[in-house]
Amino acid sequence: MTDTRDSGASRGGTGASTARPSLLLTNQEGIIGAVDGTGVTSEAAAARVGDRASVSACIIARDEAEMLPGCLASVAFCDEVIVVDSGSADATPLLAERAGARVVHQPWLGFARQRNVAIDHARSDWILEVDADERIGEALHTEIERFLANPPAGVDLAALPCREHFLGHRLGPAAKYPLYRHRMFRRGTYRHDENRTVHEGLTPAGRVHPFGGDLHHVLARDLGEALGDMWSYARLEAGQMTTAASAGRLLAGVLLRPLAKVVWRLVVDGGWRDGWAGLVKIVLDAGGDSIVWIRHATGRTRERGDSGVAPGVHFGSRVDHRGTPRVVAVALGARAAREAADWLAPAPADADIALVTDAAPRGAAVRVRDAGGAGPLAITRALDAEAQLRTADAVVPFGRRARRIVPRLPEALRSTAPPIDPSRASLAAVIAHIAASREMAA
Repeated sequence: MTDTRDSGASRGGTGASTARPSLLLTNQEGIIGAVDGTGVTSEAAAARVGDRASVSACIIARDEAEMLPGCLASVAFCDEVIVVDSGSADATPLLAERAGARVVHQPWLGFARQRNVAIDHARSDWILEVDADERIGEALHTEIERFLANPPAGVDLAALPCREHFLGHRLGPAAKYPLYRHRMFRRGTYRHDENRTVHEGLTPAGRVHPFGGDLHHVLARDLGEALGDMWSYARLEAGQMTTAASAGRLLAGVLLRPLAKVVWRLVVDGGWRDGWAGLVKIVLDAGGDSIVWIRHATGRTRERGDSGVAPGVHFGSRVDHRGTPRVVAVALGARAAREAADWLAPAPADADIALVTDAAPRGAAVRVRDAGGAGPLAITRALDAEAQLRTADAVVPFGRRARRIVPRLPEALRSTAPPIDPSRASLAAVIAHIAASREMAA
């Protein structure tokens, strides 16, 4: 039930030349304040780490004069800021230049190609992609500075938790928070798939570093804007579908799957906690899925692309097993968690491993995700967050409770690999088996 799509590009502004205070949010939300004449805020300058790798902020925009200043303020700590403008009729280019950004004028090529143009103009060691309606929070800014001071070995890609602000409300589970976005990467290692017309997020090929601070996304400020966003994305997504629209698939795509999505997001994801705004967000997401299928079935697709999703598979379920094998252990209870941590400990330096548990062992040498509980819903949410980072090749349960829960989870979360008994197979053996299986399938 994981949607691996990225959010596409920022929406067009209304032409106003200054951002309203509400669009910059506040420091209570963890957002760096308004940009000054030099393009650098005092908070950004104070938090800068002296000897670190350099980073370029890359932004694609058109008619974003209202939203862009807040974005520029939040990336003022970057060594360079590149704004690729696709023909703004408002003050977007001027505002970017005044803030110290380098403006590249490029007629619209599509989301992926436009982002690649920005990448090609970047000169720093790392690239940070941000949309005009997004802001780097202060906590995330601090984390990025520390990361750049000592980038982890074997890591070329980092994921940012995306906190969506929708109809004036800060969303959590209704928007599938942490909703990781792969937005920071070592220059020269990743590019966007230009076959995709929308949701062109990067596909990890190795271990992903998860940040904890938020990337804030001003998603929609009123219902009209939310409906417009839903329609735009549905139109582009429909152009990427290759599945034959049979009667059965159409019924499932237009009615059954959207209904199931609403129930899943409200109950399993816990979206009910976000109140009426969360309910509206979930219903609009499900409604967008219905529109995708209706437009696909009726042939109303002007822009054609290739999502990379196999025919017959839901268009949002892009699963890609490539690069370093990924193993996630699930352990419930202190004893099982210690056993899992010891099993994972001999992993090679470049291994992509993680431990999901409700009882994090002290001094564990592996990355641990707190499940926040020991029940099926808690484990499902924790594994969904891990899947947002990167698809697991194997999910290994430790302890009696985990062995009962994991096999009953959706296949997308527990992996398609046969059950693994960690008492009979070492981590090295599991990794070798995954690699061999990939070679046979190639």
